[in-house]
Amino acid sequence: MALEKVNSPEDVKKLSRKELKELAKDVRKALLNRLTKIGGHIGPNFGMVEVTIALHYVFDSPKDKFVFDVSHQCYPHKILTGRKEGFLNPDKFSEISGYTNQNESKHDFFKVGHTSTSVSLATGLAKARDLKGDKENIIAIIGDGSLSGGEAYEGLNNASEQGTNMIIIANDNDMSIAENHGGLYKTLKELRETDGKSPNNLFKALGLDYIYVKDGHDIDELIKVFESVKDIDHPVVLHIHTIKGKGLPFAETDKEPWHYNAPFDAATGEVKVKSGGKENYSNLTGEYLLKKMEQDPKVVAISSGTPTVLGFTPERRAKAGKQFVDVGIAEEHAVALSSGIAANGGKPVYGVFSTFIQRTYDQLSQDLCINNNPAVILVFMGGMTGMNDITHLGYFDEQILGNIPNMVYLSPTSREEYFAMLEWGIEQQSHPVAIRVPMNVVTSGEEIKPDFSELNKYVIAETGNDVAIIGLGDYYHLGKEVKELLKEKAGMNATLINPRFISGIDEEVLEKLKENHKLVITLESALIDGGFGEKVTRYYGTSNMKVMNFGGKKSLLTEFPQKKY
Repeated sequence: MALEKVNSPEDVKKLSRKELKELAKDVRKALLNRLTKIGGHIGPNFGMVEVTIALHYVFDSPKDKFVFDVSHQCYPHKILTGRKEGFLNPDKFSEISGYTNQNESKHDFFKVGHTSTSVSLATGLAKARDLKGDKENIIAIIGDGSLSGGEAYEGLNNASEQGTNMIIIANDNDMSIAENHGGLYKTLKELRETDGKSPNNLFKALGLDYIYVKDGHDIDELIKVFESVKDIDHPVVLHIHTIKGKGLPFAETDKEPWHYNAPFDAATGEVKVKSGGKENYSNLTGEYLLKKMEQDPKVVAISSGTPTVLGFTPERRAKAGKQFVDVGIAEEHAVALSSGIAANGGKPVYGVFSTFIQRTYDQLSQDLCINNNPAVILVFMGGMTGMNDITHLGYFDEQILGNIPNMVYLSPTSREEYFAMLEWGIEQQSHPVAIRVPMNVVTSGEEIKPDFSELNKYVIAETGNDVAIIGLGDYYHLGKEVKELLKEKAGMNATLINPRFISGIDEEVLEKLKENHKLVITLESALIDGGFGEKVTRYYGTSNMKVMNFGGKKSLLTEFPQKKY
């Protein structure tokens, strides 16, 4: 095995061209070893093997600095930079994250997990280099999917003006997480079909030098091109055509589900972790919205590069036709687009992961809420038990969405409540409405009227005394458990409240609690600082009521202790 000889980039440089090709096979075997056991980003990493080997063969990492966009394609880089045991030895898997991390290795420079950032970050590295009078190469690696994000354009635009050494590798596999969307991709297609000779060239239009590489899996050609631009004195784009999932037949054929997947059988591609038919809100939401679209042509579902978060599989996307819009990986545009649709009488529903909604704060406040347009935003995987990598935390949405004037942010506790809120949000015309989609599908059996126009109205589910428990969203069910424990252990009959609204408080209910309660407990799956519970605490600030807020502390936590009562 050639990989046995490689413990650092210096070892890559010692290999013959034949051994480099053997190394590519070994790297894919190492990828397969890890991914079949714990899952991860599959297609992007299999497609970047030869490019990464050639980079380390030609350039001198870590003096020459590589910046990976999103980090979906950084596994081969990790294998070649002293971290191969994190792919070969199951006992070491947990030591290596799925994203670049400077705490892991001197060959990484940023913790990165959101898209379209690499060129901007690289221009910063290049500017600091120039200010210091240093001479290293700065290399940004960005996929064609990431080029749909606005920051990618901003970075390219600035790199052109900066005018010094910067090498931008545009890894073009004609695929985002799902299919690409936007006029940019017609341009990339023309460039691929003309071997880079089409006059319709975005990169040249921005004043950047440009080289096209037809086969991004030809190590010899890649080395030749990389050597030709090493130590270049101006910015250049290397447009490299690769195959997503290269070397893994089912990932090459069916690219969308193999962007990221759970553990699977290496021979058949059969996923080992089965859902067991368990219901999830993504699928239920897609089913609901498709029916809603059939009834009302003004309803439109919007995705920013992650259509299945809304349950819009390829089949549902085809059925929805023009009533489904994927804007590419451009969350800011998705919010502004939603506001524009709502302003002109449409009924937009934008589905987004909590970790990505934080990219849109300006559009939420400026484009949407100042104009008070009735768009609906569905926030998935919000809370402390959703995504848990430091680059994909989902517990900031309460603070972002819950504190902007005019925004109504709802947190349902059950399937019935969720769909009542969604129905109301689509049909009402008074406010922008966001809904924090629960993590687990809980059926209450209640019939919920789809009317939440009386804003900030809490539901007193069970009346007691002395102690009131206000459990928000998913944590309402934790509140029920706490109530039973208080009854069992302390003989207390606590009041249980479902607040439903993150963005406001029910002063009437809170005031009434003063009559026969001494303590109010708030439970939320979010940071306490600036969250829902602090609104309750602030209301009681001048009274004798004691308040205890439970949630996460202000920290970039990736693991949460599970407390047993």
